[in-house]
Amino acid sequence: MIASPYASALDRIPVREHRIEVEGTSTAWWEYGDADAPVLVLVHGFRGDHHGLEPIVAQLPGYRIVSPDLPGFGASAVFADRAHDIDGYARWLGAFIDAVGITGDYDLLGHSFGSIVASAAVARDLAPRRLVLVNPIGAPALEGPRGVMTRLAVLYYKTSAALPERTGFALLRNGAIVRVMSVTMAKTHDRELRRWIHDQHDRYFSDFGDRDQLLEAFRASVSHDVSEYAADIAVPTLLVAAERDDVTPLAAQHRLATRFPDATLEVIPEVGHLIHYETPGDAAARIGRFLGAGEQA
Repeated sequence: MIASPYASALDRIPVREHRIEVEGTSTAWWEYGDADAPVLVLVHGFRGDHHGLEPIVAQLPGYRIVSPDLPGFGASAVFADRAHDIDGYARWLGAFIDAVGITGDYDLLGHSFGSIVASAAVARDLAPRRLVLVNPIGAPALEGPRGVMTRLAVLYYKTSAALPERTGFALLRNGAIVRVMSVTMAKTHDRELRRWIHDQHDRYFSDFGDRDQLLEAFRASVSHDVSEYAADIAVPTLLVAAERDDVTPLAAQHRLATRFPDATLEVIPEVGHLIHYETPGDAAARIGRFLGAGEQA
């Protein structure tokens, strides 16, 4: 294990681990900071878990941060009674917030795939005070110049689900494939930071429930995007986009911002789809200003 460059900051924040049943799904979640501080709920990305957002958590003292593992990822069980699609995850998110007893004002943050889930939940009926979307998925993945690569990825997940169990799991957890993904997304020139990012993906990218669940969630991630829900999101929204994001180009993020009734776009330069790993301090400063402005209003 390679030591996190953000460990010292994170170590200063109290953390408590919990487990709760949410509509029949055993859900693991982590609580950072003081119990009586303003609440911020986090929703991580595809094939990640709560660990991925800890570098941002480390830069946001002064909040009670509630960070679950999505069903089927990390330490949370798969859904037993619904598909692992956007509607299923959005319903679960609302039920999770109720189950952990968040009854007053709170803010909501989603990263990558989590940006779609959070947006769908707010468009549906969830009512956070403010919404933050980091590396939002702002355009259809199956369209445009990246569509061919997306379809190849769909084939990869479909093949893994169709193969015999042992072979399928081996393909999904193949270290070389995970490393190629990690190398492609990382933009930093800091060699030590790149080594840590690769180690994070090696450690957590293959911690999922089963192959069918993973295929369902992947199909959901590439078949939907935030733009579908933006017009129905009435709460103030911050988009924290990356200048070099390979998943959603910057031009698409500018178009996405115009679809919301009330959205602010912040662009972090020289970073790609790994804002949460490469520039968490910059992201947290922008997030903190946005949330703080709401508290002063």
